Amino acid sequence: MGTMITDEELKVEGLKALTAALGDVQAEKFIALIMRAPFGYTKWQRKLWDEKSIEEISDTAMKLRNSKST
Repeated sequence: MGTMITDEELKVEGLKALTAALGDVQAEKFIALIMRAPFGYTKWQRKLWDEKSIEEISDTAMKLRNSKST
């Protein structure tokens, strides 16, 4: 997805990614947790990969992408 997508397409693709990664039940639980609790996504995201370099994150992402396309 190199091009910009609409908000609706983003929601659909995000939900697909969540269910693919977590399964239907866990994805719904994740969404409920996010909606229920005060959650600073930006602050959380900044701390999520503190211990990883950009190269490590990129390498992991490329491996995941390649494993899903085969």
